[in-house]
Amino acid sequence: GIQTDLDMLFAEEGEGDGSAFQYATEDVGEFAGRVDLLGRASYHVVVGNPPYITVKDKQENENYRAAFDACAGTYALSVPFAQRLFELALRGAGGASGGGGFVGQITANSFMKREFGKKLIEEFFTGGRTGIDLLRVIDTSAAYIPGHGTPTVVLVGRNRLPSSSSKVRAVLSNRGEPGEPPIPAEGLVWKAISRQFDTPGSDSDWISVDDVERLRFSSHPWSLGGGGKAQVKGMIEAVPRRLREKIELPIGRAIRAGSDDAFSRPRRHALHKSSDVEMMRPIVRGENVRDWGLSNLDFTWYPYAKDGTVRDGLQAELWPLRTLLAARRTFQGVMEDAGRAWWEYMQHTKSAYETPLSITFANVATHLHFTLDRGRKVFDAHAPVIKLPVGSTEDDFLGLLGLLNSSAGCFWLKQVCHDKGSQSGTGGFMHDEWERFYEFTGAKLQDFPLPARSPLAVARLLDSFAPAVKLELDALPESGSPTRSALEAARADISGARHRMIALQEELDWQVYGLYGLLSDADVARTVAHSPEPSTIPEVRLGERAFEIVLARQVAGSEVETVWFERHGSTPITEIPNHWPDWYRDIVQTRIDIINSRKDIALIERPECKRRWAGDSWEKKEKSALRTWLLDRIEEPSLWYALRDGIKQPRTLTVSQLADALRDDTDFNSVAQLYAADHMGKPDLPLANALADVVDAEHVPYLAALRYKDSGLRNREQWEKVWELQREEDRMGERLDIPVPPKYKGADFLRQSYWSNRGKLDVPKERFISYLGASPDADPTVLLGWAGWDHKDQAQALFNLVDDRTKQAGWDTDRIKPLLAGLLEVMPWVRQWHGEYDEEWEGVPADEYQAYFEELCAKHQVSEADLRAWRPEKTRAKKKAAPKETVPAEQPALGE
Repeated sequence: GIQTDLDMLFAEEGEGDGSAFQYATEDVGEFAGRVDLLGRASYHVVVGNPPYITVKDKQENENYRAAFDACAGTYALSVPFAQRLFELALRGAGGASGGGGFVGQITANSFMKREFGKKLIEEFFTGGRTGIDLLRVIDTSAAYIPGHGTPTVVLVGRNRLPSSSSKVRAVLSNRGEPGEPPIPAEGLVWKAISRQFDTPGSDSDWISVDDVERLRFSSHPWSLGGGGKAQVKGMIEAVPRRLREKIELPIGRAIRAGSDDAFSRPRRHALHKSSDVEMMRPIVRGENVRDWGLSNLDFTWYPYAKDGTVRDGLQAELWPLRTLLAARRTFQGVMEDAGRAWWEYMQHTKSAYETPLSITFANVATHLHFTLDRGRKVFDAHAPVIKLPVGSTEDDFLGLLGLLNSSAGCFWLKQVCHDKGSQSGTGGFMHDEWERFYEFTGAKLQDFPLPARSPLAVARLLDSFAPAVKLELDALPESGSPTRSALEAARADISGARHRMIALQEELDWQVYGLYGLLSDADVARTVAHSPEPSTIPEVRLGERAFEIVLARQVAGSEVETVWFERHGSTPITEIPNHWPDWYRDIVQTRIDIINSRKDIALIERPECKRRWAGDSWEKKEKSALRTWLLDRIEEPSLWYALRDGIKQPRTLTVSQLADALRDDTDFNSVAQLYAADHMGKPDLPLANALADVVDAEHVPYLAALRYKDSGLRNREQWEKVWELQREEDRMGERLDIPVPPKYKGADFLRQSYWSNRGKLDVPKERFISYLGASPDADPTVLLGWAGWDHKDQAQALFNLVDDRTKQAGWDTDRIKPLLAGLLEVMPWVRQWHGEYDEEWEGVPADEYQAYFEELCAKHQVSEADLRAWRPEKTRAKKKAAPKETVPAEQPALGE
């Protein structure tokens, strides 16, 4: 425990087990004998840099809670250490008597805005007789600290009650370090802190220093924005209403599956495999919510009826994961202890789905992203839900949506929400403030200030454009055969819609400044178009907005450094575009004048508060869309079944055979040619070679030994034991004590694409099954099957391969053995799901398959142990040769 570790650390020589170490020059042992090193009120001065992480061990978590009453919620260790550092200092009488030890600490600033810091601030720092005298609060979150990714703050105080009339010296952040300084200690922010710290009232590009009323630091959250940010925040908060008064609390209502990988499926899975559309729904995650819309949604199994009750129907689909799902931990214990079925979510809020309209948002992002959803979706924890009272109209939602998506709204929320700093893996330093991620929580959002009116008209227009921009090329697979001319037309339409949205967002932002009283009615009239209809407002491209013109001029004048334009693929311009009509040029010029003359508006009209409109390049989107179109056509079920001995059976196809089967499909060939020419740079590429590229990352081998490394095979063995025990449970009708199987890691798979298709729970999400090493001798291309087959079809495909390779190609036992090993793996599932009489089959499929499997094993003189032990031969890694463009026999080039 904590105390035991501390006792051992400071044990004197000869005490304990004698393992405590000290250098010969140290007198720590003698000092520890005279002084209570970690006792309360032991020091005149205490300086510390606490750890910032959360406590993972459950018992240690409880130990900290018991020892430090400032701990609350999902606290970080910065909280108990902040309390302990002050407790180590001598306690003074406070007030006129003074006294008290000095304490200084540089610590994570997460407590300032996240909910777990409320108790530390309002009860420990300022709470009655136990309060401390906070002297200095220094915002160092914008300073450069090498190799450091957590935003920090410096706290200086004394362990005594404060004088009620005393003030707190606050060093507030205006702007972050613009570049990585060669000598970190000489960074511009650090130098500004050093130079200005003793000069209250001073203001620079980097920090502001002021002596502020102690009351400002007596309540949670703290906001340390300088340069007038507090004043602008106060003006926005001057409106009388708050969001909590307009909505139905709580904000959130997300599902908590407890094992997302178990329920999540690709979109095509919903189209091919779900017989009940209500059992599978699109799932909204935070990263799917961007720029007023939703995109790239996966699907998830949804085990609830319309009335919120749990539905049957998923037990078979999720059966392989039953033990793992049943062991999910809730506050009441495992799922059964909480009265929940093993196949349902750990948490499901019925009210989120009772009415169709919801506002959802990305709770971790660099900027605000809210959108209106119109029903039938599921929301995860990173896409919380806002509900209005029953009877609210769509316009009620859209009016609120306009305020939430405004630049003023973004400014306010960034003042009260936690800055998570860099998530790029490059440490705490970010070139620009707009790159920093924030956590936008429901607790903070419910205090969002609401003006008397909303920007409904322009919000309605932005919402109407969002689907046209966000669907983009996702719709291509359903809209016929894409051609180059059709793609270029789509690009023009989508780009035009996006430029209209950028222009309309500008209208909304400037209109909202007036709604919050930041601009007068006269100023609003000069900065907002009289009619926000799209036909009257010219298109605005990235780089052409008023704040971007101001920023480009500052860059040209060497006043600032930024990667804003480079990162967003836009061209910085210093003059208002000439192709706009005069009336709109006048509006933009007025906006520029206000930004240059009004510091309050300039604090909002800057990259960290303005919508980024970021996204992948058109070329990347087009490549993905064409590839998806081709893959969906390749997955057409009719390709993967054929008559064999007069019976419809699954059939395997090599890539070359697949190309032959698609040779007469004109649409497919034209799209493949387009893909090869424009996105592979090979206009004359044979169809088989193009297909090989398209399917390369979409298949997973049929046999465990071909999928996993040794570590993965050990995991698989444990899963197989779990499945056998689950089958025993089903046979006996009794609960067994089954261990929870281990999760997989990327390093367990032989290839990255296998891991990408399976994930940590090994859930099959691939499109195709690959039969590596089983292609005909004359055809070196990969042999594929369809992942949409059930287990009976998979077994039949393997039986057919064994028959073909032995009877037609004369393969010996060594070459047949992996196919038999594949049958050994699939047969338990055939017995499980096809073990009853089948009228169409006129028998029990599992019995017939098992008999034939045993016959084949006897014929090839192999035992089950032999099959389980089979491994592919290990080959030495060879120097990678340049790919050869070979055309399989009778295979024409694309376009011929």
